[in-house]
Amino acid sequence: MKAKVHVTLKPGVLDPQGKAVAHALDALGFSGVHGVRQGKFIEIDLGDQDPGGAQARVDAMCRQLLANTVIEDYAIDIVD
Repeated sequence: MKAKVHVTLKPGVLDPQGKAVAHALDALGFSGVHGVRQGKFIEIDLGDQDPGGAQARVDAMCRQLLANTVIEDYAIDIVD
């Protein structure tokens, strides 16, 4: 099994890297971009056989290490 985790900044949290990307896109001629939010993608290979157990384990990983839950949200997708 694999866990795919997307970590993004919560709405309202300043995103200077996203703002820099938006400015760079505009400078490269990609007009019409009204905002960019950056985040991170983490893929974890798991030995779990139970999708529910894997989901719970990865959720604990996110809460304890992979995401700063004060300023970040995360979404987990468990795939075979």
